Amino acid sequence: MGVIDPECHNISGREFIAAALRNLVPKFDRHDEHELPDLVLHHGEDAIPEYKNPTLILGMYPTLFPFGIGGFEDSTRPTALSFESQASCYFDIPDRCFHYHHSYIFVILNIIQRRRAHLQTSFTVRKEGFESIAQELIGLSSAVLQSTAHHLEKERPLKELNEEQHKALKLLTCVNTIQAKIPGSQAFKIFVRSEIRSYMGYFGIPILYFTANPSPAHSPIFQLMSGNECIDLSQRFPILIPTYERALRLAQDPVAAADFFQFSIKCIFQYLFGWDFTEEKSTIEGGILGHIRAFYGNTE
Repeated sequence: MGVIDPECHNISGREFIAAALRNLVPKFDRHDEHELPDLVLHHGEDAIPEYKNPTLILGMYPTLFPFGIGGFEDSTRPTALSFESQASCYFDIPDRCFHYHHSYIFVILNIIQRRRAHLQTSFTVRKEGFESIAQELIGLSSAVLQSTAHHLEKERPLKELNEEQHKALKLLTCVNTIQAKIPGSQAFKIFVRSEIRSYMGYFGIPILYFTANPSPAHSPIFQLMSGNECIDLSQRFPILIPTYERALRLAQDPVAAADFFQFSIKCIFQYLFGWDFTEEKSTIEGGILGHIRAFYGNTE
């Protein structure tokens, strides 16, 4: 006969930490052979590659890939599939585990933004100094650039720079960094504004400014898209679940909310404004505003 404490109310926090630390080291017993600890952390000198590594996402999310297959950028796949296309494809499968995961969406977006920053960042210079600055940039070695960057990160005096490092630092004042295709960046916002000005120069000032804010929490269409198959869209006023449960579904499935927004905007332009997205022009019949020459849409 004994008494146990399954909830561990009588155990202090320090005892928990001490027990966890003991489980991290191997156990040596004179009667038993060497045993591995409960948690084994593998480490090495080289960082895990982010590009062309099919096991990267598999190792990060074993619960999403329990069989260890389906990695990104797998060279053994018969048909090549880009990182963005495969990430988007996982949101369209019937299993909603990718929708409900708390970090998968954000990590994938961060990787996509990092890759665009690596591959779509460029330098611009003035026309009168293009030839000379281009030749000087080509002549700089990567070692000089890295040593200059390390010197600036440590906030050391500029007088300690050598001649090559001073040259590299001087070139930085003559070039501008352009990152126009990175989603969410300030440069991307400037790029969008420039496109809008170009539209205005070609088509004229917009006649109508339209703002749409469809509410998924009160829409029966979103409830159906989020997996609630009890919604009957054939009824004029479908019976919805309580407001609290609808808010939980919206918070749990942001992918369905994004799909609902895109679906709603496309339906508005197609059926109200008469825009043909396939032909990229106004339909013959037009819409409630007549025939549209062009429009520019952007999300906040």
